[in-house]
Amino acid sequence: MTSFYDNVDRHSLKDSSTKFDNGNDYDPYLHREIARPTTNLETLIHLFKCSCGTGIVAMPKAFSYSGYVVGIVGTLIIGFLATYCVHLIIRCEYELCKRKKVPSLTYPGIAEAGFAEGPRVMKMCSPYAGHIINIFLFIYQMGGCCVYNVFIASNVQAVVNEYTEGFRIELYMLMFLVPTIFLNWIRDLKRLAPLSTVANFTTLVSLAITMYYIIKEGPTVEGRDPVGTIQNFPLFFGTVIFALEAIGVIIPLENEMKDPKAFGGIFGVLNRGMVAVVLLYGSLGLLGYLSYGPLIEASVTLNLPKGKIVAQVVKASLALSVLITYTIQYYVAIDIAWNHYLGPKLDKHPWATLIEYSLRTVLVLLTFALAAAVPALDLFISFFGALCLSVVGIAIPAAIECGTFWYHKRGWQFYWMISKNVALALFGICGLISGTYISLRDIIHRFG
Repeated sequence: MTSFYDNVDRHSLKDSSTKFDNGNDYDPYLHREIARPTTNLETLIHLFKCSCGTGIVAMPKAFSYSGYVVGIVGTLIIGFLATYCVHLIIRCEYELCKRKKVPSLTYPGIAEAGFAEGPRVMKMCSPYAGHIINIFLFIYQMGGCCVYNVFIASNVQAVVNEYTEGFRIELYMLMFLVPTIFLNWIRDLKRLAPLSTVANFTTLVSLAITMYYIIKEGPTVEGRDPVGTIQNFPLFFGTVIFALEAIGVIIPLENEMKDPKAFGGIFGVLNRGMVAVVLLYGSLGLLGYLSYGPLIEASVTLNLPKGKIVAQVVKASLALSVLITYTIQYYVAIDIAWNHYLGPKLDKHPWATLIEYSLRTVLVLLTFALAAAVPALDLFISFFGALCLSVVGIAIPAAIECGTFWYHKRGWQFYWMISKNVALALFGICGLISGTYISLRDIIHRFG
């Protein structure tokens, strides 16, 4: 089975837990050779940019599930846990790199190496840990593409309906199918850099205008629930973790930094970025729910006033921006499927290029088929957030820390680590089960 830490000696990997060789003479940060390392500010901007996806416009809907009091507290708690779990991964990566004397590891590599450092049962799972993460990340990225399809079609439909009776949402998806396929045939993302820059700027301006309309609407607590119904809490959890969690891109950001030591710490890049993201998401979620109450749509952009040219421009602009973002989300999925699994096996196949483009096309068609079958933005977001991110964002980081330090902590530190991480893992698993179940139940109820 393919290893995710090919630069690591397998024999030393198995023995390090008993030798207690912490590699104290090796600093991974000093051995990273990066062609174009990023500064702290650039990393902070990238972190913020990666977090500003479609999840933010779904935050008011999340608050409608939880109520505004539980929404505030819940967003802060989930944001804290998501950030803390990234700290766990970064800390484990550094420790494992020291022991194995490698400059950096990917997330699947961290999982595989971390599990191999743990007790026997974790060692047995080690060869599969990286693949499990890749499976969940692949499903999440594909699910994100489904969300983007529904978002684009919904907002374009809202604009067109201003002038005519319009069409079914599936037809708007079909309109964007061919352009999406062509965009995702681009193998080098650098070709999309100019469009991506424009899309990022457009997104920020559109969100600012959206916030203006929300505040102009007049937030009020009258008729708004401070606490939602318990059966909707899993939907809140799935939506918020989908919006806030970006563990798949955060680790590569740290690996590309000029000064990676500045990433962690109380006032490090990660904490500064995530505090800003959580405050922004929480503010928009709270104000959006207080302004529109039970009438809130799956995307708050659909609540913007009708007959206003600026509001229509915001919807259309965000739809086009998300179309560009789709290619980035999809790039991660195709990278996992092709570069990690199919590509190496077909490297010398005469039709390898044709097969790759066929795979790119088929996966795009799959995301459109799923979106057309279940055009529910809110339920898609909650489902994929609960299904994937509760595992790779919370449960697995807790397990990795246990494996990494199983033989390297003693006394109360050992028992604290185990207790804390068992609680984290149980929280993630409960979110997985309840969020997935409730989302599927509502999907079946709405479309069954």
